[in-house]
Amino acid sequence: MPDSDTKRIVKNTGFLYMRMLVMMAIGFITARVMLKALGVNNYGINNVVGGLVSMFSMLSASLSGAVSRFFTFGLGKGDMKRLRVIFSTSINIHILLAVVVVLAIEVIGVWFLNNRMNIDADRLVAANWVLQCSTVTFAINLLSVPYRAAIIAHERMSAFAYLTIFDATAKLLIVCAVYFYGGDKLILLSVLNITPAIISQIIYWRYCKRNFKECSYEWVTDTKLFKEIFGFAGWSFIGNTAGLMKNEGVNVVINIFTNTAINAARGIAMQVNGMVMQFISNFTMALNPQIIKDYAAGQLQRMHKLMFQGTKLSYYIFMVLSIPLIFEVKAFLTLWLGEVPEHSVLFTRLVLVLSLAEIVSYTLITAQNATGKIRDYQIVVGGILLLNLPVSYLLLRWGVFPEVTVVVAIVVSQLCLAARLWFLRKMIDFPVRQFIIRVYFNVIGVTILSLIVPAICYVMMPPGYLRVIILGALSVCASIAAIYFVGCTCEERTLVRNTIVNVISKLRKR
Repeated sequence: MPDSDTKRIVKNTGFLYMRMLVMMAIGFITARVMLKALGVNNYGINNVVGGLVSMFSMLSASLSGAVSRFFTFGLGKGDMKRLRVIFSTSINIHILLAVVVVLAIEVIGVWFLNNRMNIDADRLVAANWVLQCSTVTFAINLLSVPYRAAIIAHERMSAFAYLTIFDATAKLLIVCAVYFYGGDKLILLSVLNITPAIISQIIYWRYCKRNFKECSYEWVTDTKLFKEIFGFAGWSFIGNTAGLMKNEGVNVVINIFTNTAINAARGIAMQVNGMVMQFISNFTMALNPQIIKDYAAGQLQRMHKLMFQGTKLSYYIFMVLSIPLIFEVKAFLTLWLGEVPEHSVLFTRLVLVLSLAEIVSYTLITAQNATGKIRDYQIVVGGILLLNLPVSYLLLRWGVFPEVTVVVAIVVSQLCLAARLWFLRKMIDFPVRQFIIRVYFNVIGVTILSLIVPAICYVMMPPGYLRVIILGALSVCASIAAIYFVGCTCEERTLVRNTIVNVISKLRKR
């Protein structure tokens, strides 16, 4: 990879990690205040009803991925005229989609909420407010997708970081206002959440219009491009639907067989995972455009190398952070929330393991989308992912504990990984055997080695914050040692040593 590309990835990753640290701090405060303000049951209602709206976002997620892929591919080709057409066409598509989704929610979503979901009768009015306000917010956010895609495709991660920090800060201020409100807090929260969406949309529009020539809307009727984007999105729809069924669909199923308190526990687990996952999403957000551009330029060998290195680095970053959490999640949740809802501890542990299992596929998904040839891939992988919902439904119906839904997802994720590797071998001549040996088995071995020291500490020491501190420190040290001596190649170890030497020498000069 050229030095300029490497520097760009490092610079963009730096901006995104700055964003992440700020948003993690805001997120921790927001979640605690929200749980205190709403209570467990209202928190669960907000989570499951918001998830119901998210189920309809499978349409938008498909199109968003399609727009991002076509936009980034166009940048890789350097065709500015084509970019203008792509942008304007994507605006038309998202306006049409917003209308369709809103109508679908008003017809199907409202009926399902009032007739099938397990919500106390005295909270149905508030739940309907959540549904309606979430729908409005969703529609507004949908229209900002082409602008976000342009920012990410141009790798303007500083702008993306500032804009998302603003959004998170606004939501924190809203939650604080709700906390001191004397009326129905859930309704007020839902109504106020519309405001940041409107302001963010205006900012996205102004920034892109000023900085990117292609982001100037004009009426276009490029039927061929329209069909290409919809064709790509249509097949992506299968995979996105399956992914949403795994998350929000299973969340609804849990609500049918249990109650909103279990939804709250699962929501907390997903929030913890999301905060840790930001470390990875920031890195992959900076990495993905380079993978797509390498494919567009025909640089397959460089693309493969980037996928190998990106997969390992993503996994190791998450592993270092998640292992201490897996062991001491109860202490963490107690410190964070004060009152820990039942089932939260096991849900959080299993969700973190699930993320570790899924991270190995992240660069593979990007490479697959880069090719644009996704029909057979989405049918097979999406079909496997859909197994999450019926299998989870049957297990819950048979009375198995609700956390089993995450165990199902872990097993299914590995089946999906095998399918992705099989397709990529044919499509981009991907070295599957090397990937399995140098990446998959490598990260498993490093993980096992990294678990030994914290496991001994967990067993030998009595519970308490002293154990948390010692276990966390030892876990990080053991993980870094395992990554360096087992996880890295000789070339990578040399790069690490040289980087450390350069940093030390620069510090001495200062």
